[in-house]
Amino acid sequence: MSRRIYIETYGCQMNVADSELMLGRFRSAGYERAELPGEADVILLNTCAIREHAEQRIYGRLGELSRYKVRRPGVVLGVAGCMAQHLKGRLLERVPLVDIVVGPDAYRDLPLLIDQAREEPVLATRLSRDETYADLAPARADGVRAWISIMRGCDKFCAFCIVPYVRGRERSLPVGDVIKQVEHAAAEGFKEVVLLGQTVNAYRDGDVDFAELLRRADRVHGIERIRFTSPHPADMTDRAVEAIATCAKVCPHVHLPLQSGSDAVLDRMRRTYTIAHYETLVAKLRAAIPGLSLTTDIIVGFPGETEADFEATRAAMLRTRYDAAFVFKYSPRPGARSAEWPETVDEAEKTRRISLLIEEQKQTSLEINDAAIGGEVEVLVEGPARRDPKQWFGKTLQFKTAVFPHRDENVGDTLRMRVAEVSPYTLFGDGVPAAIRTAEDVTV
Repeated sequence: MSRRIYIETYGCQMNVADSELMLGRFRSAGYERAELPGEADVILLNTCAIREHAEQRIYGRLGELSRYKVRRPGVVLGVAGCMAQHLKGRLLERVPLVDIVVGPDAYRDLPLLIDQAREEPVLATRLSRDETYADLAPARADGVRAWISIMRGCDKFCAFCIVPYVRGRERSLPVGDVIKQVEHAAAEGFKEVVLLGQTVNAYRDGDVDFAELLRRADRVHGIERIRFTSPHPADMTDRAVEAIATCAKVCPHVHLPLQSGSDAVLDRMRRTYTIAHYETLVAKLRAAIPGLSLTTDIIVGFPGETEADFEATRAAMLRTRYDAAFVFKYSPRPGARSAEWPETVDEAEKTRRISLLIEEQKQTSLEINDAAIGGEVEVLVEGPARRDPKQWFGKTLQFKTAVFPHRDENVGDTLRMRVAEVSPYTLFGDGVPAAIRTAEDVTV
């Protein structure tokens, strides 16, 4: 009788890729994937530790899932990922029904560790300087997009971040293994690959840098689109800008975290670039890549952020005119350098600042999207829209969500959609027939 594994994923795309890696490892050990936790012999939560709210959510979810173990004591309940690495044995103490806590560098041994956890609690949180999982095949979910981790860990040590402490130091996968993963994704029918890394453009394997990796991936038959996330502004070289501009399959979308518009705050954050450097880079990207979509991350209320610092961030966002921005309130993470510093911006002021930035960004996004009305965009079809199954959705080259009336399209088709209406977040098609390129049109 086969054993069944259920994995629930929280956090970033890196965690999605890691869950697929774990599923592949379990599959090779004879496990089948369970769609519901009640069907599983092993229940794992793959977790994020970037914000305190994420931890509280996981504790609540573990409480809910514990009922399956109460009903069937043989079920193994575990926590994997960044929160597991961050909290270690404290998880076993706080949630006694948890059997295994496993960090991001112990996934190779998961089937064996699960067997051990049937006998006694297991804590496996040792970080590695070498583990890349380059030889392990992930079990990817159905869809059009494949996530490929090209590097693990981080060497930046930004003051607000605990990633280097929970994912270890930076190491890149061998270029040959990355390209094999891209080729495998194409063979499985995926139309788009997303190259992942905490600072993805710091990739290096010998003489192969990120720019050269993009060029090699661009030559893989069967893949229509290549994306990457998230680059660090300090690692975006002229070679990388040229590769993004000239590789036919690399999409005209760059997510370029700013975090703050104040040089003083950036210095305290240890971001290693200035606003002048950042804006020069933005100018280079926009000059080289016609139709570029630019998105970013912003933190408000970082320790020491004055009203003048905030206004500098506000002005930088208005100058840059991002297509979209993900704006977060600062929250201290134990273990990060800034957690030792006193907070200087109270919760009410953080709320005021974040609300203002979000509203101004919504207006900017709407103005940018308004310019697309009446034109056509290329859409990779992903399936029915959540709010109305008669409408389908997909992503444009600029990674904007497009919604359109469903006719004869299939998942994986690429079509030209005429934009009739827009919101700050979505482009809406009017149903006028447009050219469709089907999966059969793509040479694998």
